[in-house]
Amino acid sequence: MVKIGMMIGDRYEILEKIGTGGMSDVYKAKCHKLNRFVAIKVLKQEFSENANFVSKFRTEAQAAAGLMHPNIVNVYDVGEEDGIYYIVMELVEGITLKKYIEKKARLSFKEAVSIAIQVSMGIEAAHNNHIIHRDIKPQNIIISKDGKVKVTDFGIAKAATSNTITSNVMGSVHYTSPEQARGGYSDEKSDIYSLGITIFEMLTGRVPFNGETTVAIAIKHIQEELPSPKEFVPEIPNSVEGIVLKCCQKSPDRRYQSMQEVIADLKQSLMNPDDDFVVQNDPDMNGGTRKISDNEREQIKRRTVYQENYENNREYEEREEPIRLRADTEAMYENESSVEDDDEYDYNPKMERVTTYLALIGGVVFCVVAIVLAVKVFGGREEGDAASDSPVITSPPSTESPDNSSASSEEKVKKVAMPKVVGRTVEEARNALTDVGLKSEVAYEESDEIRAGEVISADVEEGAEIEEGTTVKLTASAGPQGVSVPSVVGMDYDGANARLTQLGFAVTKVEGYSDEVDAGIVMAQVPSEDTDVAKGTNITVTVSLGKEKVWVPKLLGYSEQDGIAAALEAGLQVGEEIAYVYSDEYTEGQICYQSYSTGSYVDPGTVIDIKVSKGPEIQTYKCNASILAPTPEEAPDYAAGMEVSIRLTADDGQILLDTSTSSFPQAANYYGLTSAGGTITMTYYVTTEGTTTTDPETGETITAPGETQERSFSRRIDFSPE
Repeated sequence: MVKIGMMIGDRYEILEKIGTGGMSDVYKAKCHKLNRFVAIKVLKQEFSENANFVSKFRTEAQAAAGLMHPNIVNVYDVGEEDGIYYIVMELVEGITLKKYIEKKARLSFKEAVSIAIQVSMGIEAAHNNHIIHRDIKPQNIIISKDGKVKVTDFGIAKAATSNTITSNVMGSVHYTSPEQARGGYSDEKSDIYSLGITIFEMLTGRVPFNGETTVAIAIKHIQEELPSPKEFVPEIPNSVEGIVLKCCQKSPDRRYQSMQEVIADLKQSLMNPDDDFVVQNDPDMNGGTRKISDNEREQIKRRTVYQENYENNREYEEREEPIRLRADTEAMYENESSVEDDDEYDYNPKMERVTTYLALIGGVVFCVVAIVLAVKVFGGREEGDAASDSPVITSPPSTESPDNSSASSEEKVKKVAMPKVVGRTVEEARNALTDVGLKSEVAYEESDEIRAGEVISADVEEGAEIEEGTTVKLTASAGPQGVSVPSVVGMDYDGANARLTQLGFAVTKVEGYSDEVDAGIVMAQVPSEDTDVAKGTNITVTVSLGKEKVWVPKLLGYSEQDGIAAALEAGLQVGEEIAYVYSDEYTEGQICYQSYSTGSYVDPGTVIDIKVSKGPEIQTYKCNASILAPTPEEAPDYAAGMEVSIRLTADDGQILLDTSTSSFPQAANYYGLTSAGGTITMTYYVTTEGTTTTDPETGETITAPGETQERSFSRRIDFSPE
């Protein structure tokens, strides 16, 4: 078990756990030999215990370690320590393309194309080294903090696939090619298909095919045409649309035939996005009879050389000799790359004819020399045999005798001991024979007792001395005798399961929707009826869920227009009556209600009602007041009948009433007010009494008139909510 602070391989110090996946955990570590930080991917226990998987995992990882490219997460080392199998990789600080798309909803076409070009360059480098990724998806693409795009997990997908072990299957099936979905042969063009799906998701923010089960999604990849990305984002340029559609053709022959072609069109789309330069492949037109060019002839020769090298090295792939395998594989790749990358090579028919003539002449000379030597050797041997029929005369050997010289130089044929092969797997037996210099042929026969792939017998007994190079014939088990698979299509699942189990088959149930088959009824089976298979074979039956349900998307928070588009895209109908209501949670114009919850499944065409927010509701108030005359406490100087100025001002500054009156009460009725209250200000005027004084000198009486003075006071008034 990996722990923080432990040392792996006497050089890698585990610092922290930075991620986890379907089949491994990823740690940040420090390499003390090179003083740098690295990422270490450690296989989970359930995979580490599978010896076959570990062998292939190590082999593929070592092949990937030979890749060095700016757009690939480089593999530095592969190792094992105390049952811990690990891969040391370049540490990339950043996020996956999947999270980047989720963060931005969707990317602009320029950003998507720029990312696709970098991804394509990484894939091209791998293809040039004859390594196919087989699991291209946004989760396996990392965008570093400085904007560099890198593809990871090269070679690892192949190891997982070859052992029927898949990680994050639901995530991978959205990007799988039709030939991979069928379980057939996959090559470089499978990566091109997955790249096209990835570009589609970058442009639209969604994958083209979705479903409740992996089987349903895989069937769509096989049968349904890819929707145009312009159906979801109309502003996508024509050239980018053409690139996506060409990458995702059902037939590999109709796709781009190499990553170099993809990169060329992607770069062209950045310069001339609206041009229609993408040429769709038509294998029917390409299949017509025509004269082969010199360049095409040379390409065929190169491919033939690679194929021969590949077949010769396949028998070593499964051996427990990863170091030698890596050396052989790298040597093969380097030789092939040197041939394919030689752009200056030019095929010359005249030179080929000259070379052919020289080879023929050399062959003739070789044959003549061989015949002369054979006559000399075997002629001397016949004379020696004739002499042995005469009376034996013992005499000292003559060093000058040509017959004795040839006899003494004759080499003895080397013999080897027959190794144990019975009870071992065919692979182990053939490897054991090869190790001692023997060849092998294998024939299979059915057996109920001996497991499939195990050697039953050999035509040479164990320990027998036989000549080196002899071909040993092995007989191996093909497994139990074949049993005909019955048809269970049209039966209910319980009945089908009982029938197959009774015949000794294992049963795997998958589910899918059907407009024709009722729920609970088997609508397909693999293998099909009347197929002869071994007892215990797994039969996969597809059981109908009835008519396909559609997934209700999230509409809350979307604008009315976008929400309606999302509902229609999901196969739903929107109710004709759209209510507009107040909402404190959603701003004005956003959908604040949907009649079916997000993530539920309903019948296609179901009507979903929505409500659109008018924003937070504004509370209004009313004023129904009867303004009374000033009280003695408010206005001691006020007398009934005096004229009073009255002003009613709401809290928001709005003047509701501004008048003068001498009669009370005064009515004040107002509605639709936005304030909860206001202030009443009353103003009135009073005149003081005059004063009389006597002038002491003259004795004259002087009368001073009274003064008019302003008096005012305020009242608080609360309005009532409407």
